[in-house]
Amino acid sequence: MKTRLTILTAVLALVSLVYAADPPHKSETASLVVPSAHNTAEADAMRVHGEQRYRANCGRCHAAPQKFPPRMMATIVRHMRVRATITDEDMRLVLFYMTQ
Repeated sequence: MKTRLTILTAVLALVSLVYAADPPHKSETASLVVPSAHNTAEADAMRVHGEQRYRANCGRCHAAPQKFPPRMMATIVRHMRVRATITDEDMRLVLFYMTQ
């Protein structure tokens, strides 16, 4: 458990350094962020699906999610998407869940 925490801390530190050195351009981040839902029922459904996808794909290695600013979370999710080999749709739902 301590090793996982150390690795997670190292990954987050690396992502923070990369983000600080070269923040994503607005167009890159905009393509990752799910537009806000028009109604509460739709937003709730997206949040539930995002949580399910988080637990299925991310929960294998990570505990409950921490809250980060949306742009930083988009960078983290984009990098972890490659490592976890998740689909674009899963990535968007997880990002929506993580930024709510």
